Amino acid sequence: MKKIKIKNLTKQEFAPYGDVIEADEKTDYMLINNGKTKRFHDLARVSALGTNARIAISIFRSKPFSLPYRLDFMERHPYGSQAFMPMSLARFLVIVADDENGKAGEPKAFLAKEGQGVNYYPNIWHGALVALDKETDFLVVDREGVEKNLELYDFEDAYWIEE
Repeated sequence: MKKIKIKNLTKQEFAPYGDVIEADEKTDYMLINNGKTKRFHDLARVSALGTNARIAISIFRSKPFSLPYRLDFMERHPYGSQAFMPMSLARFLVIVADDENGKAGEPKAFLAKEGQGVNYYPNIWHGALVALDKETDFLVVDREGVEKNLELYDFEDAYWIEE
């Protein structure tokens, strides 16, 4: 089995695959509600393409996985983005790959720290939702529509993702 080392999730490294969603000391904001609320605005580019496409908001509850994590498949959504934001302070694993002639290429793994979420752009190969440490609820923003919006790719040889 091939091994992949986990890197810290940063906006710069993740940029080809999507957006890192976070409200940290570097994130611009505007004050609203008579100055009582910071609005961290437009943190992700959400897309819904295709026939009768619309944005859907869901909650996914993920049981925790442990490391090392065995990666044997990836998925992508050709007609829309897909965002995951933990609803509590929780870490999770973010796995992406470049497209290589319609197949997922060599995976890259990132550790989303507490307070971070991600938005995968349309047609980006990514791993399944991998909560770490504890069962975690995620607010998920993705696309509903007529066209089938899920493609799967099974690796011939699985990868082990480790710290």
